[in-house]
Amino acid sequence: MDYQPKQLQEVFVLSGIPEHTFVQPVEYPRLLVALRTAGRSIVIEGPSGIGKTTAVMKAISEAGLGDKVILLSGRKSDDIAFIKDLPGQLPLGTVLIDDFHRLPDGSKRSIADLMKTLADESAAHSKLVVLGITNAGQSLVSFGKDLANRIEVIPFEANPQFKIEQLLHQGQDALNVEINILEEIARAAQGSFYIAQMLAYHTCLRSNVLAERDEKFATSESYEAVKSHVMEILARSFHDTAAAFARGSKLRREGRAPYLHLLYWVSQSSSWSINVHREADRHPQQRGSVTQVASKGFLEEHVAASEDIQRVIHYDPANSTLVVQDPQFVFYIRNLSWARFAQEIGYISIEFPSQYDFALSFAGADRDIAEAIFNELTERELEVFYDKNEQHRILAEDVEEYLGPIYSSDAALVVCILGPDYPKRIWTKFESDQFKRRFSSGEVVPVVLSTAPVGTFDDAGRVGHYGWNRLGDFDEQLQELAELLVGKCREIRSHHADDAEQHAAINGIRVV
Repeated sequence: MDYQPKQLQEVFVLSGIPEHTFVQPVEYPRLLVALRTAGRSIVIEGPSGIGKTTAVMKAISEAGLGDKVILLSGRKSDDIAFIKDLPGQLPLGTVLIDDFHRLPDGSKRSIADLMKTLADESAAHSKLVVLGITNAGQSLVSFGKDLANRIEVIPFEANPQFKIEQLLHQGQDALNVEINILEEIARAAQGSFYIAQMLAYHTCLRSNVLAERDEKFATSESYEAVKSHVMEILARSFHDTAAAFARGSKLRREGRAPYLHLLYWVSQSSSWSINVHREADRHPQQRGSVTQVASKGFLEEHVAASEDIQRVIHYDPANSTLVVQDPQFVFYIRNLSWARFAQEIGYISIEFPSQYDFALSFAGADRDIAEAIFNELTERELEVFYDKNEQHRILAEDVEEYLGPIYSSDAALVVCILGPDYPKRIWTKFESDQFKRRFSSGEVVPVVLSTAPVGTFDDAGRVGHYGWNRLGDFDEQLQELAELLVGKCREIRSHHADDAEQHAAINGIRVV
């Protein structure tokens, strides 16, 4: 039989298990030993695209367990029903369950019980192998604490660069080519076998290397050209999905863009996952808006409402973990022009001139109005300083040192609720001393209550203010005031964005 040259799609593989470019991940020996241990079920956790499935299938074959392998997925409804009934179908042979994190709790509990039984009996007739995202093992153990010592949890991390380079060299040898941007591809893959395969595939395709060459051939592509080519292809599949997630259920143009920032943060994570609350604490300018969408269930609802989003993103509310599941989507969002993307989907800007959009100053007797304003503005994804919501951060701090900067400069606007008790309280006197110089620059919005004695706040009356009638309709006034405040915030944000753009133009800075 004549020799058949190896084809590009057989060497740099975009789907299925590679034959010519398989590289053992660092965790491979541990996986092989676990497969050979009777009764030892295995949980393999980690990001998509780093070679979990490929390594498992190769190791199953090498361990001599490949005669009977049942492949199941947490994405398929028929498989989910079958998984729940696994304990009644022994002996099973080797069962591989992918997308474990997508299974309902009932199915996860059934798997946990079965793993415990197989371990206690040292059963040689059945082997369970579960594949899932980061923390899949912890999720499984939560259904049975005594399971921890009975299963093997193997975290697959990003592969070291020398492993990625090994894959690329094997591909070069198979096709008899020399990829001139091999090092750039290895760095851009950031530990993902799949991304390396994808970039090498498109590099060869652009150089018309469709099959193994008779004579050594060197490509002459630039990495930027290959990346642009790949991004153009990926945009057809992922742009609308990324935009839908980033907008949230309702776009707030002047808001702090919590969903967009969540997507950006996860794109920067080496594990392609983040703990939402921990990440919010690292970014004070988005902390309030992000915490709200997570704590109130909006993030969970947003992901659950879209099959397109679920295809690439998973959110586990139990441990507040947001994970990207598709390596192609990871590459796409990692290489987005985020400033341009934010403007394209409708945000005024993702650069904020201050930590808070608003700081509220009020006497305790008027907390009902302050709290209603806080709830309304945070609902609109704005960042608001409200003392009741910040007590845990103020605790053990020098209160004056902590609060002073917030009212003097850290909030774009101060909303002072001027009721009859406002001039009588020590803390409102302290707060007003911090922001009184800001009246002249239009950065203080007085809300003058009808219950305040006539003439008490004549100075505030000389600037634009909102008159709140204590006998009037509370909700109607709240909505009216909120609209005015949002409009003011939008104006500040637009001016800031224009100034930043003008500054960049003057200084020859390219906004990316």
